[in-house]
Amino acid sequence: IGFEVDGKKVQMLNSGESYIKHIDAKLTDTAVKNGFKATSDFSHIPSTAAILICVPTPLGVHNEPDLSYIHSTLQSIKPHLTENQLLILESTTYPGTTEEEVIPVVEKAGFKIGTNFFVGYSPEREDPGNKNFTTKTIPKVVSGYTENCLEVTKALYDQIVDQTVPVSSPKVAEMTKILENIHRAVNIGLVNELKMVADKMDIDIYEVINTAATKPFGFTPYYPGPGLGGHCIPIDPFYLTWKAKEMGMNTRFIELAGEINTAMPAYVVQK
Repeated sequence: IGFEVDGKKVQMLNSGESYIKHIDAKLTDTAVKNGFKATSDFSHIPSTAAILICVPTPLGVHNEPDLSYIHSTLQSIKPHLTENQLLILESTTYPGTTEEEVIPVVEKAGFKIGTNFFVGYSPEREDPGNKNFTTKTIPKVVSGYTENCLEVTKALYDQIVDQTVPVSSPKVAEMTKILENIHRAVNIGLVNELKMVADKMDIDIYEVINTAATKPFGFTPYYPGPGLGGHCIPIDPFYLTWKAKEMGMNTRFIELAGEINTAMPAYVVQK
């Protein structure tokens, strides 16, 4: 069962249609024929053994985390939670979100986590449009608030994916996902800056990168472009930047990469 507050999307899903471009409607239709249904009625929550929260985590006007979708989802499901359910957050977010936002809601609902209710965090991993990797074949990072929570979370995903990667805590899993996206954002920022330098020197940066890529170790090719694409890479690094400032630290490297990548559209237009 899938829960969605947008009635139009619910109708499409139940009709076997897909509203996501890179997901073939044939997959949705097959799921419906095998018993899947979508609904906006959260009173169906007690009929589920596991609840996976996969909602957007955008930025606010000052590049601060906007957890409103997580908050609203938690408040929608809270009245319907039942004993021995498993609740997993999959949304990309800053380290500490599961402990700070999810755990208090479950505890206020009267459950003892790890005993009669289980909480985990397992970040979504996908490469939209890349047919070489699927949900099943991409290793899945899993974590739990307690050892029992980790065991139950791992048991769920072991039925779905080829390989689970258990880690010691939700914070580690949250930081892992942030690192993966920061790695891409920072390296793209680097080659974008090198692109501007190479242009001044009348050097073909693509030839340089492709030549460097012939080195069989210690180099991973990244290519310049008109800024960052997709939903995750332009946003997620700033979740860590915000949390780091809360701890009294400045993530200068991440912020500089953000500045360079943000400036690229204007540079491309000027070219």
